[in-house]
Amino acid sequence: MTKRIGIIGSGRFGEALVQALAAQGAEVLLMDTDRRKIQELSEYVTKAIEGDATNIHALEEAGFGLCDTVVVAIGENIEGSVMATVNCKDLGVRTVVAKAATEVHGRVLRRVGADVVIFPNRDRAVRLARSLMTVSQADLFEIADGLCAAEVSVPEALVDQSLAEANIRSEYDITVLAIRRLDDVDPAAPRHLIIPKGDTVIRRDDRLLVFGTAEKIDDFSQA
Repeated sequence: MTKRIGIIGSGRFGEALVQALAAQGAEVLLMDTDRRKIQELSEYVTKAIEGDATNIHALEEAGFGLCDTVVVAIGENIEGSVMATVNCKDLGVRTVVAKAATEVHGRVLRRVGADVVIFPNRDRAVRLARSLMTVSQADLFEIADGLCAAEVSVPEALVDQSLAEANIRSEYDITVLAIRRLDDVDPAAPRHLIIPKGDTVIRRDDRLLVFGTAEKIDDFSQA
């Protein structure tokens, strides 16, 4: 199934991401306020829209609410990137990846709902594109060629099993590094980070931090 990925912003990072995703066969939606950039990149994308992502109605009409993932690649306009991130989450986009200019900017983006925050000096567009195309419902970061760390949802088959019972390392050839778990008292609070033991029971709403090859993580996330 072709992945539908939205890109907001067509600066150097956004442009490189658009081209990398197009080369891998993704269905790409692009939005920017710069008409010239939209025209330049229209050949690479399924749909290119001149519009303002701080306007939720513009995003909705363009179809961004139907995207599997949206990357907010806006440059120095911090207010614009924050508003675009909020709007995408309000539209129900499952995974919003937001580009941050500084650590403080990154903390703000996380606070308003960004699922993944990237820093262009550390996360190259081509690497991000490969990650977005490889893993289903996972936030994946390539550490070295082929070896990745990712955050994934719990496969249905593993719900209510202990880590030892699930035998994930042997069955899927990946390692569970940690678990991010909802607060039992206040589910809206930030998740707790748990370093699991063999008897740690996996819950349905846990998020698993895993390590392995991109292919193995992809298989596990779809199990």
